[in-house]
Amino acid sequence: MSKKHDDISKLSEPFRALIGNQGLNYQILDLLPVPLEIFTPDGTCIFMNRAHMEMVGITDASLLVGKYNLKNDPVCLGIIGSELMDRIFRGEAVSFPNFPAPIQDVLDRGAIAEKPWEAATMDIFNLPIWDGDKFVCTISFFTVKNAYKGRADVIKAQEYIETHWQDEFDIDKIAHSVYLGKRQFQRIFKEVTGNTPVEFYQQIKIDKLKEKLLDGNLTIEQAFLDCGADTHGRFARLFKDSTGMTPTEYRKKMMK
Repeated sequence: MSKKHDDISKLSEPFRALIGNQGLNYQILDLLPVPLEIFTPDGTCIFMNRAHMEMVGITDASLLVGKYNLKNDPVCLGIIGSELMDRIFRGEAVSFPNFPAPIQDVLDRGAIAEKPWEAATMDIFNLPIWDGDKFVCTISFFTVKNAYKGRADVIKAQEYIETHWQDEFDIDKIAHSVYLGKRQFQRIFKEVTGNTPVEFYQQIKIDKLKEKLLDGNLTIEQAFLDCGADTHGRFARLFKDSTGMTPTEYRKKMMK
C-alpha cells in the first residue's frame, strides 16, 4: 500500500480532527469486535483493545503496553522473519496468513495466567498509518482461524495435518505421528474434535484453495495444483459440496 492511500492529510478536516483525537480513537478501537494491537515505528506496543485481551486472556494491559516490543521479540521474529518485520516497520501494509500464535511465550512472560488454547493459527494484517511523510504507527488486526484445546496428542495430530495438507491423506502416518493405533486415533480424534481426521484434512484443504482462488495471478488449474489437487477429481466435488459453488463461481463472487 502506498503512502498516498494512508496519508491522513488527504482526509477531510472533520475526519482528520477525529484521527488526531487519540483518546477518542482508543475508545472507538476498544469497542471494535476485531482483536488488534497498535505499535510505534520502533516496535513498542502502545495499545491493545478489549477484543484482543479477551482473545488471549490478558487481564491487565499494562503488563504489555509500553513494555512489549515486537521488533525485539525473538520468538515472533523467528516466526515472521527479519525481512517481513522490516517491511512492517517501514510502514508497509503487510499480511501474514496462518501465523502460529506463540501462546506459550505469552504465558512464560507472565502476561496471562493460563493458556486459552494449546495451539492456534491466525491471520494478521498490519495497517500502517502515515501523517504526510511521517510513519506514525501500525495497527495489527488478528483473525483466529484454528484454536486447539484438549488432548495433546489430538493437537499434535491437527498440527501434523496442517503441515502436510498438500500431501495425500494418510491416516497411518498421522496416527503414527502421535504414537497411536489407527482405530484408536480415529476414535479419539472424533470424540475430541467432533470431526473425523479426513474431514479435518478436507476442510483445511478447502480453506487453502479458497485463499489461492483469490489470487488473480493464478488460473483455476494452478490454484488446484498449488493445493495438491486435480480440478477434475474428487476434491472439486468436495469444494462444491462445502461452498455450494464451483471454484470458478466462488472466484467470480469473491473478486467482484
